[in-house]
Amino acid sequence: MGLHDTTAADWTDHVRRIRDDADETAFVALFRHFAPRLKAFLIRSGSNPAEAEECVQDVMATVWRKAHLFDPSRASVATWVFTIARNRRIDLLRRQKRPEPEDLPWGPEAEPDQEEVVQFQQDSTNLARAISDLPDKQRVLIEKAYFGELSHSEIAEETGLPLGTIKSRIRLALDRLRHAMDQR
Repeated sequence: MGLHDTTAADWTDHVRRIRDDADETAFVALFRHFAPRLKAFLIRSGSNPAEAEECVQDVMATVWRKAHLFDPSRASVATWVFTIARNRRIDLLRRQKRPEPEDLPWGPEAEPDQEEVVQFQQDSTNLARAISDLPDKQRVLIEKAYFGELSHSEIAEETGLPLGTIKSRIRLALDRLRHAMDQR
């Protein structure tokens, strides 16, 4: 059976073998099949060939490391792999479009006055309390996004939750935090 004869069930078996046995042969077959398709997809999406190649390497490394997160009841291997690639492409675009920081002043900054220090400490305490009062499902995602500095797509990969669920929970948590801070 050639590579082109491989079915969705076969690709699922390849990912299972990677997950369970760190099967390099299964990974090589998966890589040979998906890497050129991913590169073409990324180039059609606007990446230059060098960026596309780098992204493909990153995506395939993620497939190797995160095979345990693949759930065949939620998506096919192709959908899963192309979703990782799409998310990596979005992350790359976001990083490229970040504005340059303004010139930073030289020399020491003026010391904040005592009132500002006390207000900052109170705000920090109130925020910590508001975060701890969040439902666990929201608190964990807020901590991963803001303290763990993970992107929404990285949180989705780590938790196995759909990206939309993560965005909704974070949005609800931020609304609760805003409300809590306004009340204090």
